[in-house]
Amino acid sequence: MFRRTATSTKERSFLHVIKLVSPFVMVVVLQAAIAGFSLEVMSSVRAYVAGEAMWSRSQKNAVYFLNLYLHSGEASQFAQYQTSLAVPIGDEFARWALERDPVDVEAARIGFLQGGNHPDDVPGLIWLFRYFNRVSFLQEAIHEWAATDPMLLELSVFGEVIRSELANGPVQDRDRLRLLSSRLSELNAQFTVHAERFSAVLGEGSRAIKVTLTCINIVAAATLILLLIWHTRRLMLQRQAFEDALHAEKERLAWQASHDWLTGLSNRRAFEARLQSELDRTAAGSLGLILLDLDQFKSVNDTCGHLAGDRLLCQVSRLLQQDREPYDLVARLGGDEFGLILPQCSPSTTVDIAERLRRSLELFTFAWDDRCFAVTASIGVACIADGNTTLEDAMRRADAACYRAKEKGRNRVQVDNGRPDVVVVAARPREAVAARG
Repeated sequence: MFRRTATSTKERSFLHVIKLVSPFVMVVVLQAAIAGFSLEVMSSVRAYVAGEAMWSRSQKNAVYFLNLYLHSGEASQFAQYQTSLAVPIGDEFARWALERDPVDVEAARIGFLQGGNHPDDVPGLIWLFRYFNRVSFLQEAIHEWAATDPMLLELSVFGEVIRSELANGPVQDRDRLRLLSSRLSELNAQFTVHAERFSAVLGEGSRAIKVTLTCINIVAAATLILLLIWHTRRLMLQRQAFEDALHAEKERLAWQASHDWLTGLSNRRAFEARLQSELDRTAAGSLGLILLDLDQFKSVNDTCGHLAGDRLLCQVSRLLQQDREPYDLVARLGGDEFGLILPQCSPSTTVDIAERLRRSLELFTFAWDDRCFAVTASIGVACIADGNTTLEDAMRRADAACYRAKEKGRNRVQVDNGRPDVVVVAARPREAVAARG
């Protein structure tokens, strides 16, 4: 049972950790994916720019060597022309393979390799063409690329025509030679126009992609920062809530440790601590100490039950708190015993307060169901002015006075002033009190 509970606790803790870190993991993975995607796109665009440079240089070399071959008739120059022309033709074959349905990836790879592209760049060239050929800048670049197909075909045919003419020896007709050379120059100029447009479009697209991907990365980074701030604030609020709850629980426990659960008054522990504190400051003025025992509590408890007794104690506690000063302390010391601490209170004032409490209780009637009970109290008073009085001495004196009040007939105030047989205020019969009321 214990092992299952421990395992369940560990699983809940692990799930809680996963729940806490999962948003960060998701954003970091997203950020990494965006960064990887950005690098792949930029690398592929760069590969097309490099491929265009290779394509343009090879095309110009093909025109150049073909023109040299036209004037010299040397076979090595025609071979160089064919080698140079193979580069743009390879790129052309690669594009055709990618435009097929289905796409012929292997043919495209072979074509790009023939076009002089680096083997590591070929996958990126194929990927960018396949999945982004509808993007405006790439679509326009492909259009410029495709526009050179007829020119490549013409240049290829042009080379075969010149080769056939030179098979019988050099061209003697100067006008014919000038015409062929002029056409080669025109083809070269047309190639240059499309190549420049292709390069310009790729450059604009590359800059637009860079800005777009930078914005996406900034947004992702901002999202991560905001998530971090939100999560940190959430943890701080949770921690604050936990600390507040802990503080409230400590206060509740401290209150429970120093208060009576039934009446809400201070308990004996708090009463004695406060009394000791006041005794330590007795030099500042006289201290009044009152102990009070209810006279009829047992009869209420025995007749009506503990619920009625609890109700009586609560009502008595509210009565004792009436007209008290903020610095006075009223406590339930246990059972039907109550205590009052009256700081800086003269003996006469202390006795007057005790008598008022006795009269208030005497005039109070406790009702439970259809029965009414008279409530009186035996009150002991100790007036302390000696700074050397101990807690035990003060409590003993007040308790002894309360005990003597009970012995002398209850419902009276007995003052402990060194003369144990003196009763300051005697009880009056309840009949007289009722008649006066």
